[in-house]
Amino acid sequence: MTALPARELATKLGLVIDLDICVGCHACAVNCKEWNAGGHSAPLTDSDPYGADPSGVWFNRIHTFEVETEAGDSRTVHFPKSCLHCDDAPCVTVCPTGASYKRVEDGIVLVNADTCIGCKLCSWACPYGAREYDEDAGVMKKCTLCIDKIYNETLPVESRVPACVSTCPAGARSFGDLGDPNSDVSKIVAARGGYDLMPEQGCKPVNKYLPPRPRKHDPDGEGLSPVEADQAGLLARWVDRLFTR
Repeated sequence: MTALPARELATKLGLVIDLDICVGCHACAVNCKEWNAGGHSAPLTDSDPYGADPSGVWFNRIHTFEVETEAGDSRTVHFPKSCLHCDDAPCVTVCPTGASYKRVEDGIVLVNADTCIGCKLCSWACPYGAREYDEDAGVMKKCTLCIDKIYNETLPVESRVPACVSTCPAGARSFGDLGDPNSDVSKIVAARGGYDLMPEQGCKPVNKYLPPRPRKHDPDGEGLSPVEADQAGLLARWVDRLFTR
């Protein structure tokens, strides 16, 4: 089996996703698909893309929920999902060939297609459903945080971010070092009560989510308060239902 880095990583590159302003436009998923069709894990298989039963490899998917509060109020929440580049990544430790690994220099979880045997153990181990099996290539593929883009010195510095971040029209996605408490992304997480997805799984995801703010017209500040939603387990239950179908 593959071992995780033996020490706590100083640098942990990841995403912060603001559920309060995500509009569910799928621009992040489309630009992710376009960039990675020629990127680190290219090509990404598509089967019958314009037919009646399209399928294929997508690193970023957006789910939409209609949420109703105890007060009878409701709102739509768009929930983008991709690899969370976990500190304690079960997809890494379960891999029998070492194809799935976590980089020491930045914490990004990747798959080496040359040694992947397509056994799918990593996809069964991942509680977030973030692994994609490429039927044509016979290997597992996943979000790479656009590693070939963020380290590309031929690009302007402001363009060295994952494709999903650079294309988001609402600014709902941020990228940076979540291992540095003084980084912009860490400050956003601290200020907005950012949280781990399904913390009970013990995977310690690097990526964080910023919960929807309470509705302004709610005099009690209830709505979908970050703390209250987490305490009540509402979001965890929605996600659990989604991933166990």
